[in-house]
Amino acid sequence: MGKKLYVGGLSYSTTQEGLQQAFAQAGNVESAAIIMDRMSGRSRGFGFVEMVSDEEAQKAIEMWNGKEFEGRTLTVNEAREMQPRAPRTGGAGAGGFNNRRSGGSGNRW
Repeated sequence: MGKKLYVGGLSYSTTQEGLQQAFAQAGNVESAAIIMDRMSGRSRGFGFVEMVSDEEAQKAIEMWNGKEFEGRTLTVNEAREMQPRAPRTGGAGAGGFNNRRSGGSGNRW
């Protein structure tokens, strides 16, 4: 099984194909993905590349970490497992900008 790498500092114009081609210089790429913002559909400036072997992954880290790609300096390291996040709470009525009882505004009920 391959090793997944985190790639940060990507240009917003970088494509998945371009990312895959760049990392193919270090070895066989199993997959490449750029993370997109759900609301805007624009790149979030980071992605993941999965290399076929641990050796090729290490070579890719050495080749690209701290190096320039498409005008930006990349951060490349071994991806960590995604940690579970706490559920989102709140909103406008729970301490947000519409909560008139939050104080400080001079408004009284």
